[in-house]
Amino acid sequence: MNTKALVEYFILGLPYIMAAIFMAGVFFRFFIWYTVKRHEWFAKQFEIRVSRYIEHEKPGKTDNVSFYVVSKRLLERTYYETFAVRDRMKRRRGDGVMGLSDRVFLVKQGAAWMVKDLLNQLKFLKWTDDTPKLQQITRATMSQNPCFNKVFGVFPIAGVNDLVNILPGLFVIAGILGTFVGIAGGLQELGGMNLQDLDNTKNVMDRFLQEIAFAMKTSIAGIVFSLMAHIFNTIFSPERTYVSMVDRFETSLDLVWYRCDNNNYPSGDKKFDEHRDPVEALAEDAVNMEAKRAPKSQVTKTEEAGPKAS
Repeated sequence: MNTKALVEYFILGLPYIMAAIFMAGVFFRFFIWYTVKRHEWFAKQFEIRVSRYIEHEKPGKTDNVSFYVVSKRLLERTYYETFAVRDRMKRRRGDGVMGLSDRVFLVKQGAAWMVKDLLNQLKFLKWTDDTPKLQQITRATMSQNPCFNKVFGVFPIAGVNDLVNILPGLFVIAGILGTFVGIAGGLQELGGMNLQDLDNTKNVMDRFLQEIAFAMKTSIAGIVFSLMAHIFNTIFSPERTYVSMVDRFETSLDLVWYRCDNNNYPSGDKKFDEHRDPVEALAEDAVNMEAKRAPKSQVTKTEEAGPKAS
């Protein structure tokens, strides 16, 4: 096979190669975005429960509140309510599909890892008047999460996402390369052109112009694929979703920190168990909350009954 034939096959196949790479880039970009989006969904659920907790709290009413204890209770409640109870009760249509996606993208395992790792770091925070670097703790937790860092638990998110980010530029370069290769192949025929033979010269020039026009199509294809990849990358941006997720966790933990008075670690603390029966865990949490409120209510009733009895 001569050089001219190779050049023609290269120019002919280059748009199809770019199309295949574009489809692969779209596939991985979407699923990277979806993986991050599902973890952001868990951050939203945690933010909702923190907001509910802060809304029902009154300044000065309760003292000696531990940041670790409150954070653990809210993180556990978020996990049990968003995953296990939903899977069991099937309260909304579509839960089965969402449960399948959670399993495929390891969202449930990633959320469990996130809860465990956050609690391991929060329990060693020293209580100060200044807010600790909760954003750094959250970012470190995300970066070390094996379920969060890989698509389908196989492909590394960081490396694949960086590669997808440079695809628009690569498409333009590939299109220009195809054009120059076509021009270089056509210039070889011009070197053997006999100017005295007008008919042959005209045929050579016509073929050269056709080859140049055909080669220019690779540049057009490269620009089109580059534009589409850039638009798709902008719409499905995992970086923007990641920043939103970290901000939600940081803001929620900041609110809990402002509410609490210390970061004491309870001696009888039980480790978070993602395999525990969710109904049992939530029921135990409700009972514990009522048990903490009971003595205060009983004391209040006794104090009110005292003056009446006298």
